[in-house]
Amino acid sequence: MVDMSTVIGDIRLPSPVMTASGTAGHGAELARYVPLDSLGAVVVKSLSIMPWEGNPGPRVVELPGGMMNSVGLQGPGVAGWIASELPALRDSGARVVASIWGRTVEEYRQAAQALVEVQDDLLAVEINVSCPNIEDRRKMFAHSCDAVAGVIVATEDLEVPRWAKLSPNVSDIAEIAGAAGDAGASAVTLTNTLLGLVLDPVTGRPVLGGGGGGVSGPAMRPVALRAVFDVAAARPDLPIVGVGGIAHAEDAVQYLRAGAAAVQVGTATFADPRSTARIATDLQTWCRNAGIERVTDLIGTAHS
Repeated sequence: MVDMSTVIGDIRLPSPVMTASGTAGHGAELARYVPLDSLGAVVVKSLSIMPWEGNPGPRVVELPGGMMNSVGLQGPGVAGWIASELPALRDSGARVVASIWGRTVEEYRQAAQALVEVQDDLLAVEINVSCPNIEDRRKMFAHSCDAVAGVIVATEDLEVPRWAKLSPNVSDIAEIAGAAGDAGASAVTLTNTLLGLVLDPVTGRPVLGGGGGGVSGPAMRPVALRAVFDVAAARPDLPIVGVGGIAHAEDAVQYLRAGAAAVQVGTATFADPRSTARIATDLQTWCRNAGIERVTDLIGTAHS
């Protein structure tokens, strides 16, 4: 029997495979397909302090190696989520990771403070810093060490672990991950989507209603995998959650070998809502066939 448990900082999970934020809804939508308590965790869609309508349609376009989305972080806001979505998640037995975003440091602070009242129901909070900073229109929060550190410090009212979700669209992600860790993040999630654009060849206009969007799926896996590898090499003390283009057990194995302690499944869920559970089961089978007794024995072996 393979021991599939893993540890992210102070958190122990029964499985290293969880859902990715933005791909499994705000609540227990996947419960009709997968027993949510069988997953490592359910990471919900990112929430802001206020309800947010998101971008105009179309919001998704299929690509040869995945998809691109411009949903625009639509959501009910933290208070709406606590009232309408969290109860079903709690009843499902899922280990819940909330996710928050903001346009300013103050909005992150407010979103974090709003979650304090329900933090006993949360495993962790993922801080999605891959958002435009309206106080510095030149860049996302995740493109600046100082901006990332400022957000992490601003959310320190939370007593549960905080994971900083970073962007791959930077020149030195290890430096930014280090800034997040030094500021108080107990782990980093690597990575969010790649910036992309698709144009209608007839009109010359963007296909997506919001203009550009985030590229996800198998095409971005090598990019995210490299980010995990580089951060694990530079900051072996900082736990990593790997995400990006995981559709098969072998994909998860690559992330674990690169240095991730756990992984998240995202785009694959759109094609098959059972994919997270399938990958977890297949990963256990892969380990057994490879003679691996503990899934944690894979972590970081690419650096040996």
